[in-house]
Amino acid sequence: MTTKKALRIGLIGCGFMGRTHSNGYLRVKNFFPELAYQPVLKAVCSRTESKARAFAEQWGYESVETDWKALIARDDIDAVDICTPNDKHAEIAIAAAAAGKMILCEKPLARTLRESADMVAAIEKAKVPNTVWYNYRRLPAVTLAKQIIDSGKLGRIFHYRANFLQDWTINANLPQGGEGLWRMDADVAGSGVLGDLLSHCIDTALWLNGSITTVSAVTETFVKERMHQLTGKVEKVNIDDACSFMCRFSNGSLGLFESTRYARGHKALYTFEINGEHASIRWDLHDLNRLEFFDNADASTLKGWRSIHVTDGDQPYMNKWWVPGLGIGYEHSFVHQVADFLKSLEDGSSCPPTFREAFETQKVCQAVQDSAATGTWKDTHAA
Repeated sequence: MTTKKALRIGLIGCGFMGRTHSNGYLRVKNFFPELAYQPVLKAVCSRTESKARAFAEQWGYESVETDWKALIARDDIDAVDICTPNDKHAEIAIAAAAAGKMILCEKPLARTLRESADMVAAIEKAKVPNTVWYNYRRLPAVTLAKQIIDSGKLGRIFHYRANFLQDWTINANLPQGGEGLWRMDADVAGSGVLGDLLSHCIDTALWLNGSITTVSAVTETFVKERMHQLTGKVEKVNIDDACSFMCRFSNGSLGLFESTRYARGHKALYTFEINGEHASIRWDLHDLNRLEFFDNADASTLKGWRSIHVTDGDQPYMNKWWVPGLGIGYEHSFVHQVADFLKSLEDGSSCPPTFREAFETQKVCQAVQDSAATGTWKDTHAA
């Protein structure tokens, strides 16, 4: 039996994303047995000890901490996984880099461009392996879309459009802030749907279609005041409930992006469509194992959108799972990211998106915020 190298994980934050990452660490050894590295769940950190202990027992972490600084200082931690609310990303990442730890950070990179720049500088100074959990890249159908685009089958790209729609905040009595609702508090989240949802769309777009150069955006906050759970007072809401923007890509194509938490009937509708000179593709998170493809070279009697069921062994990642025809789910994208990170440690490559690459998404987010505030087009490179 090949001796495995242990990658000792210290997880900070044990909410929803902590669960998805932990599942990825636990499952990767079963489905990617060829990898030289194997995650070891060494410690989980939460400010509430009882919560950390319950999480550790459920997911198999060996120990708990209630101070993230203590976790980073431990000699038996190789990699720090940041699953905290956004306001802690920069401080933790910079400290972890200074301690020489590998870093895996939840998206978005940080609340602001300034925080993100400081994180990138710290990571690159320390030269530690790093990645940001923009997991949708690693759903097989999305990865297949990347392969199709890179092959040139679409030809020149004309249009990129994407949306991410939810409806969970359509309630004027919903409070903001505190555990569970920190995404409603701009001081903690940085932004609303822009950082939470559109950042996913932007990351995917940059990966599939190249850099975004200019943006023109509008945002709206539909409920202007909400009770804050931590203060008990009614306070101004500073996050965006909805955001739409137009953009230009460096390849000359146009983009249209929309996100909202006020689309009744949608829980997590993430879609994108790309129109090229020769062909088009589109994808829907609600049917995540399928990629739709239109090829203008088809015979006129057969021309139309085809639905590709991305479950065959010669399609991205699928040779690791079941037999053709049997789909996988959202959680598998995190298993794939863990596998790709471990593979990068073997061969010395990077595991995209790195902090530097995620910084490009942050630049677009900043330009979108600036455009919405001023009502003018903004250059992403000036952000």
